[in-house]
Amino acid sequence: MKNHTNVIIIGAGAAGLMCAALAAAGGCSVRLLDHANKAGKKILMSGGGRCNFTNYDIQPERYLGHNPHFCKSALSRYTQWDFIALVDKHGVAWHEKKDGQLFCDNKSSDILNLLLSECDQAGVDIQLDTSIQSVAAEPAGGYRLQTSTQQYHCDALVIATGGPSIPTLGASGFGYQIARQFGLAVYEPVAALVPFTLTSQLKQLSSELSGNACRVDVSCNGKHFLEDMLFTHRGLSGPAMLQISSYWQPGDSLTINLLPEADAAVELRSAQHTTPKQLVKTWLGQRLTQKIAECWLAAVGFAADQPLSALNGAQMDDLAQRIHHWQVKPAGTEGYRTAEVALGGVDTDELSSKTLESKNHQGLYFIGEVVDVTGHLGGFNFQWAWSSAAAAAEHLVKVRS
Repeated sequence: MKNHTNVIIIGAGAAGLMCAALAAAGGCSVRLLDHANKAGKKILMSGGGRCNFTNYDIQPERYLGHNPHFCKSALSRYTQWDFIALVDKHGVAWHEKKDGQLFCDNKSSDILNLLLSECDQAGVDIQLDTSIQSVAAEPAGGYRLQTSTQQYHCDALVIATGGPSIPTLGASGFGYQIARQFGLAVYEPVAALVPFTLTSQLKQLSSELSGNACRVDVSCNGKHFLEDMLFTHRGLSGPAMLQISSYWQPGDSLTINLLPEADAAVELRSAQHTTPKQLVKTWLGQRLTQKIAECWLAAVGFAADQPLSALNGAQMDDLAQRIHHWQVKPAGTEGYRTAEVALGGVDTDELSSKTLESKNHQGLYFIGEVVDVTGHLGGFNFQWAWSSAAAAAEHLVKVRS
């Protein structure tokens, strides 16, 4: 049949490129389509331009979804060590930043070039600037795609279109549309790993402190993260806020411990004894920064210019309570505009955890972020892309042979 390949993959991001390279290397003819003018745009901007490509400590517990066990099979069969070996094979220099997070020494383009090289060596036909106008199942099996350029046919179709986060890079909900077309259930996506926005007095505080950061322990709905918090013109960001955003619901308050590794009540009493003339803002500024201390004390209504000697026990306990249990009620989040990923996606009950194939539609696969599996910060989402792509590719090769 004209324009026929064993496999068509829609989406030339991390999962799509990985699946294409592995399936083609296993003997499948593979066509990779994407509406964007460049492959791997999210890869290029990830990790501050250095691509946090995996983590030493990949565990299923670091992933969110309605079925927390779904990701176990794929993660165990294509591990972080497998991808690290691929990185080493291509001579990409990398380092551990912290907490098992692995970054390129140079640029994110090293990972993109690695994937493109693997696709090129395996003979993948990559076609960019190609939008999908319709997808249909063929009566005799396989799928037919009408694109902006021409019609294509395939035995198996892989949806690797990602989620709707960062639409300026071309992200959309197209994968969910395909899933719904074929009757698969989809959990409505929600922006995750995303900064918070604030209103009124707290917005003024965050604006005044924009660019300043401190280490905090933030908690919400039974989860907590000990990471850096960054003040922005619009609200709160940084790793701590991005992580907890995956557990926050509209209307919830965040509890922020500004001195997570200290006991403020004990230290205040000690400082009052040793340096009674020291100002409250100076004492707190030595533990945060002077600017954060002054602005925060003003925002919570605590007199910053009084000496420690002026505080009684109740006042010290009150200040300590505010420091360790600062209550912040976000107005919302910045949404998909800056979200790194989206929660939700194709219901995993619709898919095989071993192959990522639809249980009710032979030859239809969903991989990567389009699936209801979302990781924490630190390379977990990239590892899910590699692992889910490998699981699908392994089955595609097996079916062909």
